Amino acid sequence: MECGTGTPIVELDDAHGNVYRCKHCRTHLALTEDIISKDFYCKNGKAYLFDKVVNVTVGENEDRMLITGKFTISDIFCARCGVILGWKYDTAFESTQKFKEGKFILDSRDQLLGPE
Repeated sequence: MECGTGTPIVELDDAHGNVYRCKHCRTHLALTEDIISKDFYCKNGKAYLFDKVVNVTVGENEDRMLITGKFTISDIFCARCGVILGWKYDTAFESTQKFKEGKFILDSRDQLLGPE
């Protein structure tokens, strides 16, 4: 299956009901096994930190001051419907936050359908 830009959409194995999806178009985004932490927050409330996600496009890098410090991040969007889902941590400026680099935040309340 393809999204509007011709990019192939990846279908994850959902035999055990462990797939997180875009709330707006139900595109597969991540597996429960790829969650690093459910103890994160975004402007809309609860968010999850994932090691990897699929079916997203990545926006431009920008520096932002977040709760835990300054980061260079890129917004991520659903590859099918284009809604903003969260962000990718590109660079952490504080050494204690380096573990987030290359990881993804998904807004669990407003943009995500999941197994819970």
